Amino acid sequence: MARRTNYGFERREREKKRADKRAERQRAKEERSEQRKSEIEENNTDDC
Repeated sequence: MARRTNYGFERREREKKRADKRAERQRAKEERSEQRKSEIEENNTDDC
């Protein structure tokens, strides 16, 4: 007997995977932003 399809579950799983991927990219982007900000602050304090 063939497996009954469960499109709703499969769709939720795909959306969950996409959301996790987006969240990971956003976290990486925020980390890079914070790193750049700290580098800029270090350069500004060195000049004074």
